Amino acid sequence: MDYDIFHLGEVRLQSGVTLPAFIAYKTYGTLNAAKDNVIIFPTSFGDQHYQNEWLIGEDKALNPNQYFIIIPNMLGNGLSSSPSNTASSYDQANFPHVTIYDNVVLQHRLITERFGIKKIALATGWSMGAIQAFHWAAIYPDMVERLAPFAGTAKTWPHNIVLIEGIRAALQADVAWNNGQYTASPEVGLRTLGRVYASWGFSQPFYREACYKALGYRHFPTLSRDFGRKALYLRMQTICWR
Repeated sequence: MDYDIFHLGEVRLQSGVTLPAFIAYKTYGTLNAAKDNVIIFPTSFGDQHYQNEWLIGEDKALNPNQYFIIIPNMLGNGLSSSPSNTASSYDQANFPHVTIYDNVVLQHRLITERFGIKKIALATGWSMGAIQAFHWAAIYPDMVERLAPFAGTAKTWPHNIVLIEGIRAALQADVAWNNGQYTASPEVGLRTLGRVYASWGFSQPFYREACYKALGYRHFPTLSRDFGRKALYLRMQTICWR
């Protein structure tokens, strides 16, 4: 493993359900003596910490030579507490609903209890990571000194909900889904989901300029066929049980 685990014990979620929870996280750089060079950089929907690393480096936006960067993996992403790694009776479709608030409050426990951190120099994130960054500033305004969310809003708007419900319906229509209690990968549903989501996952210029060829695809229909299976399999296995 290239990450650490912080066990939270039995936690009470915003829904009122109690969950035996843990957070998988990775740090970059060194925490200074004042413990005030901290950047919190949560993952987005379905992503894991290594998918945030494109912003981290000496010549990149988040310099680990100057800052102590913490990437906590979201609940449900397959590394932190998820339907796939939580014991019965919290596994598979029995995994409780978790919220952005739940994630941020548990991340707060991670950085305060594990590291003794009292100040956040920057809260940032992309997409659902951006929503978490907004929540960090809203829940702990005296702790967060700077906020830089990108490609995300402070709340989920109806248009995005319709998008997610549409691709989820494609997966759930597969008989192998079995109401989230599947024993084998719902391949038909994943590939159907991929065809639907491929139009949202990439921009119009991506297709117009044939950028998919840089990914090894000669034709865009092949990309849309594989998108669900290759890019979203982990997401569906660990998150979309409902």
